[in-house]
Amino acid sequence: MSESPSLSLVVPLYNERENVQPLLDRVGEAMRSYQGSFELILVDDGSSDETVSTAKASLADSDYPVKLVELQRNFGQTAAMQAGIDEAQGELIVTLDGDLQNDPMDIPNMVEALIERDLDLLVGWREKRKDKLVMRKIPSWIANWLIGKITGVKIHDYGCSLKVYRASIIKQVKLLGEMHRFIPAWVAAVAPARRIGEMPVTHHARLHGESKYGISRSIRVILDLLSVLFFMKYRARPGHFFGTIGLVVGGFGSLILLYLGFDKFILGNDIGGRPILLIGALLVITSFQFITTGILAEMMSRTYYESGNTSHYVVRDRHSNSASL
Repeated sequence: MSESPSLSLVVPLYNERENVQPLLDRVGEAMRSYQGSFELILVDDGSSDETVSTAKASLADSDYPVKLVELQRNFGQTAAMQAGIDEAQGELIVTLDGDLQNDPMDIPNMVEALIERDLDLLVGWREKRKDKLVMRKIPSWIANWLIGKITGVKIHDYGCSLKVYRASIIKQVKLLGEMHRFIPAWVAAVAPARRIGEMPVTHHARLHGESKYGISRSIRVILDLLSVLFFMKYRARPGHFFGTIGLVVGGFGSLILLYLGFDKFILGNDIGGRPILLIGALLVITSFQFITTGILAEMMSRTYYESGNTSHYVVRDRHSNSASL
């Protein structure tokens, strides 16, 4: 039997003092049968309790590689996840929460499924979720429906942190803001949607500490979703986004002004005091602003790709025969 790919487990932590040692024990138990090498990367996101000191004390007792990354302050779950991904050395990367609601025992099966199904990303699906209905489940249902509807990437559970990635893919995606909820959508920008899958995973009720998230996150999801939609569809051609809005707005304004011109010069009616004249003129001016914004955005986009030696396409692999130059 061939050795499994090397694996990096990334776990963001924020005020999870009571969960650190049980997490390490559970990971060790889950990975005991894993045939490849693995490492655990704990990322403390500026915890205000004894999470860091507890983790440091637990490192010496661990019988497998564990790395602790301390962030200067609380930057948020997305930044902590990105920090762990940047530190990861494995061919595959697994992310999971540090509250033990995700079960590390699912990891070996998920890794095996990702390889067998030839996927770039395998997302956990908390089919039997152990959370409060109003504060956790309903916001997640709303978020999952919105994200799937707008991005076109159909996943039952975007919010599940338990995911397995190919490192070569996820390291092409830079997570900013609170974009960890949209990771499948971001991955779809560099990999075909058919290489993104999901599988049911175990979900436990939280035993220690309290959730850092609530129903207010649905509002943030809507705002972040607008950014995701823009970057997925218009990152390399922002002029199309602003230009389309400008042409539509300008079209309505032009129709209004044409109607008023007909009313004034053909029918002889006075239009000076009519509010619709102001609306028409304002729409035309606004359309010019959108179009010029699109032109400026195009210039900035081209500068970004050219100065940063960044391409708007992604090469998955290269193959050649022995006769190639």
